[in-house]
Amino acid sequence: MWQVPVARAELPLVELGVGMHRIEAELAHTDQARQIGLMKRSSMPPQRGMVFVFTQEARHCMWMKNTLIPLSVAFLDRDGRILNIADMKPQTEDSHCAAAPARYALEMNQGWFAGRGVAAGERIRGIERLPAGR
Repeated sequence: MWQVPVARAELPLVELGVGMHRIEAELAHTDQARQIGLMKRSSMPPQRGMVFVFTQEARHCMWMKNTLIPLSVAFLDRDGRILNIADMKPQTEDSHCAAAPARYALEMNQGWFAGRGVAAGERIRGIERLPAGR
């Protein structure tokens, strides 16, 4: 059966950083963008990620339903400080939650944070320039 391809709206890119590392993050700050996330993608460039901007601080959780690539997620407080990092397996419905109230989540290819020595307590630069979640 033939299916009509669904066009994916291009999300704006924002520049973030941690230590000496630059991150090109797609901005997911609306309900629709947060719900779709990185679903159905088969790959992502090494320096690319997706930053989720939530409307309020809470113990947000992420899952990998319909997500094809393994990801690591860093949950961030309102100042961009990493609360915790979780590795997530593709196409699972396991919940990966913030260790404390988070305002943001940053998804990168799995192992990106560990491979660069980035851990809880470090601050992601550029968060202060992001628009509010809506």
